[in-house]
Amino acid sequence: MDFLEKAKIRILKVEERTKDSWVDMSLRSMREGGVRFYNVNDPLTGKWLFKVCSDEEMYRTTVKALKCPPGKGFAQLEGSTMLYQKSLVEGYYYGVISLTYIDESERLRRDVVDKMEEVPEVIKSNFKTATYEEAKGKIAIGKSLVVLCEEKDEKKMIALFILQRAWPISKIPPHIGTIKPDLLDLIRSLEKANISDVFQKAEERHGLTKEDTDVLLKILESEGKIARSDEYIKTTS
Repeated sequence: MDFLEKAKIRILKVEERTKDSWVDMSLRSMREGGVRFYNVNDPLTGKWLFKVCSDEEMYRTTVKALKCPPGKGFAQLEGSTMLYQKSLVEGYYYGVISLTYIDESERLRRDVVDKMEEVPEVIKSNFKTATYEEAKGKIAIGKSLVVLCEEKDEKKMIALFILQRAWPISKIPPHIGTIKPDLLDLIRSLEKANISDVFQKAEERHGLTKEDTDVLLKILESEGKIARSDEYIKTTS
């Protein structure tokens, strides 16, 4: 099964420009090439709008978050970019692995990952990883590990942005966030569902504890997708 399908991250291209211009901040110059826009619905974090700029002359692809879900952490990701460049591995571009976190002042920060054990399991299990030296053929200070992505697979590049920039600051644990759509479908199929039945079905189908299921129910309720009393739950639409 494809990673995007497993993670239930829906990415839809909504506009394509065969030739457009943009400012490449790392090169400090105007560049031209293909530009595409994508709507993204991630069950863990919400809805996004991304712009992907393909610089074939320089063998670079830039992923930029134009619109992010609500929240102090996500708001600080608007305008953020992730750069992928041609690697020595044939057919692949590389991106330096780094993860976000929120500091004590609620400011968004980012750490470059330099140990393989610090790479999130979701990345190690679904993508190729390598050292910067293996991907680029040289050593650079502050660049240790990279993730490899097929050079034309812009959807996977966007997914990697979400995995490294958004998932680390999400309030929903990744192991239960991807089950949220299934839980909503379960409640809908049961019509007016008894809460105890929902807990039981969630455990049988997904191995969720009562605590994890309750976290998801509270999120669905806060999003206005379900309504519940002491005994029953139903979808609102």
